[in-house]
Amino acid sequence: MAGSKMSAPLALVLVLSVLLTGVAHAAGPEMDPYKILGVTRSASQAEIKKVYKRLAKEWHPDKNKSPGAEDMFIKITKSYEILSSEDKRANYDRYGQTDDTQPYGGNGRYGQRQEGFYFDESFFNFPFNSKNQRDFADSKYTLHFNQYVNEVVPDSYKRPYLIKITSDWCFSCIHIEPVWKEVVQEMETLGVGIGVVDVGYERRLANHLGAHRTPSILGVINGKVTFFHYAVAKEHLRQFVEDLLPQRLVEWVTDKNYLQFLSSWHELNKPHVLLFDQVPVVPLLYKLTAFAYKDYLQFGYVDQGLSETADLQKQFNINTYAPTMLVFKESIEKPADIIQAKGMKKQIIDEFMSNNRFLLVPRLVNQKLFDELCPVKQFHRRRKYCVLLITGDEETFSFGNQAFLSFASTNSKEVVRFSYVYQRLQQPLCDIFMQNKDTAESPAQVVILERRNAAGKALFKPVTAWNGSDDDKQRLLEELERLQKDPSILVHDAMLPELNNEFASMFVIRWIYASYDYLSEVIDDILHNNWREMMPLLSLIFSALFILFGTVVVQAFSDSSEDKQTKPKAKDGTKSENGSPGNGSASSRPPKKNFVEVTELTDITYMSNLVKLRPGHMNIVLVLTDASKNILLSKYAKEVYSFTGSLTLHFSFLNIDKHGEWMDTLLEYAQDAMQIDEDDAGNHKMDYTGYVLALNGHKKYLCLFKPVYTGEDIDSKSSEDEGAASGGRSRSSSRDDNPPRRSKRSRSLSTLQIHHKLDRLGLWMERLMEGTLPRYYIPTWPGLDKITSSK
Repeated sequence: MAGSKMSAPLALVLVLSVLLTGVAHAAGPEMDPYKILGVTRSASQAEIKKVYKRLAKEWHPDKNKSPGAEDMFIKITKSYEILSSEDKRANYDRYGQTDDTQPYGGNGRYGQRQEGFYFDESFFNFPFNSKNQRDFADSKYTLHFNQYVNEVVPDSYKRPYLIKITSDWCFSCIHIEPVWKEVVQEMETLGVGIGVVDVGYERRLANHLGAHRTPSILGVINGKVTFFHYAVAKEHLRQFVEDLLPQRLVEWVTDKNYLQFLSSWHELNKPHVLLFDQVPVVPLLYKLTAFAYKDYLQFGYVDQGLSETADLQKQFNINTYAPTMLVFKESIEKPADIIQAKGMKKQIIDEFMSNNRFLLVPRLVNQKLFDELCPVKQFHRRRKYCVLLITGDEETFSFGNQAFLSFASTNSKEVVRFSYVYQRLQQPLCDIFMQNKDTAESPAQVVILERRNAAGKALFKPVTAWNGSDDDKQRLLEELERLQKDPSILVHDAMLPELNNEFASMFVIRWIYASYDYLSEVIDDILHNNWREMMPLLSLIFSALFILFGTVVVQAFSDSSEDKQTKPKAKDGTKSENGSPGNGSASSRPPKKNFVEVTELTDITYMSNLVKLRPGHMNIVLVLTDASKNILLSKYAKEVYSFTGSLTLHFSFLNIDKHGEWMDTLLEYAQDAMQIDEDDAGNHKMDYTGYVLALNGHKKYLCLFKPVYTGEDIDSKSSEDEGAASGGRSRSSSRDDNPPRRSKRSRSLSTLQIHHKLDRLGLWMERLMEGTLPRYYIPTWPGLDKITSSK
């Protein structure tokens, strides 16, 4: 009993000592944000932000692998959070307190995270796997896969979404909860969509978003997912949402450019909104509004604190004590609507924008605008009539167009909408309303119409030819009064075609802007994302590069057919089926036919087989004479047979007896090729029998094969000499009606020598396929039809 009595006070002392030690530790060393960031107490917000960005990049755990990098990065982030907020900075300057130095249960935003445990608002509060608390706060934001695809993605084209990826048994998820709740409360009032995905229940949606770790925060805008990579702080998340928005939503307006900004209403076919405020940056609420109504309105911002906007404020009598919003339509001198209030709420701004989405008389530029201005009739009491002016954009129509605008501005009937259309831009629609008149020469016309169904059926009545006179206005007014009493005056019916999109040319500009924004996001993802999240993007990039270099680049820049074929395999020393040694494996494709298709190169086939040959294709031309034709063609077919499987090689022959001058002209163009003949006799005419030309018609170059006699007849001369003599006899015989008779021995000797001229053609073809032969470029192909026959 005595021992138990002594143990109770001892246990109490131990508990108190632990408590006092914890409190002393919490209130002990204070964090000085100025020293951590290395700035003075008088530093401006711009200086603090610049220093923070530099330090954050230097100490980011993904880039800095030193042991204390993570702790230092947290200190830098918290220091910037204190100094970037005027209230927190003033509180620290006065009392020397930060969130970390406040006692337990105070107003600390984040609490303390010690050795994996989270202490929040009480000493032993342990919300680990506190499913009830999280579900109560996040239940209305929980997303499911079908809900995300059918609701969130379409809605993301009007407003951005901020989505948190969480799960049970997640310490870090609990740590960011206070900041998340505060951000959600602020962003939701601004119109940002909020979503929560529980990985344990929506694994499919998490994989679809590319979220493979918890916690993760991401943004969705225009159907595109962007991950948040920085420390979870309110300012960071706010900046993240702002960065999701396109950069060119709001234009800065001053005294110098306001006339240009407001005068663009006619070109853009949109009202223009100007916000006057004293803050040096565009408010996030205004940017979100501009994004939501970007298809209907053009937005500008005027900083009242700048001297360059003094005349603009004076002209429109702007009150500097509250934000002011003006809407300008067809008149740039006087705003069509105005709203002014301190602390504008989103609901008020949305109502203001919805009431001013269209001009007084908008131009029908696409089907979407036509559907909104002239909706389909749904109920008898909700009829909507459209008064349409069919006019032109020439100067002669300007007076009538202005008169129509003046008439529409005095209209007070809600069931009637006024609009106009240009004849030359919407010709199919105008042809129906003009009842097949010549719209190019007809004057402007006013038509009243009512759409009956979504398929395009409409009732209409042409009212009057319109030139803007008082009689025209009176006649139109009478017709509108009759229409209100008797809708049956719309006696014509027709099926209206779909309108042309007049702004389709702007798609290229929008695509460039979208590409720039996408590339910026890609660069940011590469710098911050982990590799697992980057795998889909990297796979897409490498697939695109493979397709690009594998098809387009290879086809466009290939010098010869070897770019479309694999290199020949090593020769196995065996003969091919046709008996030619060594060329059986020269082509990767087996021959598709059991014969070689050889065409004669004449003035008829010259253009298609050479001059207009497709890029990458080559024509292998054998040069022969009438006397050597049968012998050389037979040998030529055997040598090139194994290469006929190539789709880029074509085979032809050229009769030198008919086109000798063409051969001379061609080799004169290729000066390097002519150097091979410098050793021949000066006046001795060259014999080209047995020469083979590889001609690339597209790139204008040739490769030359010179016959080399390999026969072992010791009584014979060299191939070139005998070939020359033989060629000379052939040409002389072609000129004489009675050729001289030769002996059987000389005739068989000549036949043997001609047959052996192509012995090495197979080896030459292999080098041609490998691309190792010299190329002789020429300026142009000589015309075959202009060369006179040598016969």
